[in-house]
Amino acid sequence: MKQIDKSITAFSYEQEFRRILQIMARLRAPQDGCPWDLEQTFKTIAPHTIEEAYEVAEAIESGDLDALKSELGDLMFQIVFHSQMAAEAGAFSIGDVLAALNQKMIDRHPHVFGDARIEGADAQTDAWEQGKKRERELDAQSKGLTLSALDGVTVALPALTRAAKIQNRAARVGFDWPDPGPVVAKIREEIDELESALRTPNQPDAIREEIGDLLFAVVNLARHLSVDAEGSLREATRKFERRFRRIEEILREAGADPATASLESMELAWTQVKSEEKSK
Repeated sequence: MKQIDKSITAFSYEQEFRRILQIMARLRAPQDGCPWDLEQTFKTIAPHTIEEAYEVAEAIESGDLDALKSELGDLMFQIVFHSQMAAEAGAFSIGDVLAALNQKMIDRHPHVFGDARIEGADAQTDAWEQGKKRERELDAQSKGLTLSALDGVTVALPALTRAAKIQNRAARVGFDWPDPGPVVAKIREEIDELESALRTPNQPDAIREEIGDLLFAVVNLARHLSVDAEGSLREATRKFERRFRRIEEILREAGADPATASLESMELAWTQVKSEEKSK
């Protein structure tokens, strides 16, 4: 297939899915495929896969459904790309991926596809986690390993998200504070330890460790308050970005160069920005 026909005369999901598989196979054709695509491996593509997932999340947060459609397509292409490389290695095909996914969804929803009864979303979440636990147990048994409550939390997750998941796993076996109060106290304790490390000269490793402990404790507080730490930090960063861009505008309007403006003038502009936001 030398060229891809861009016209769609009779839309069908099957037709379009076959088409993207053909495109991917063409891109990876050994003789006359795309040089960049042919050079890729699972490891080199993995960062792109992660990036596309983040772009899906960004489109959702912005409420842009056109962008979401595009980003979902980009993410799907990543799945097709990995599946094509696996097929070339004789490991599995996209069909195997879909078959395993279908079976997993059926197995994890016995209240929908079987006779089990589950009352409410919370009960479903518990059942889902129990199902995943059973799968991890079977996997550990097949490998002759002892299962830990923390197994199965991928190291590739964003640090804040992984911290929350690890904390949740520990909490399921009873290792958790009963309410947010002790967590707040723990945060104060971590701040004290960080200040102590800062007072000790030439201790960069200790400072880094204490900052990590402080962040871990803050994630724990967010978890206790049912706040997504990762999403909350993204929102705070976007807020700072929006305010800082407005600071630059204010300084330019006053004839100042943001790159050389004094900290005092920036702080005055920051106060103005916050005042503008409150008056809206």
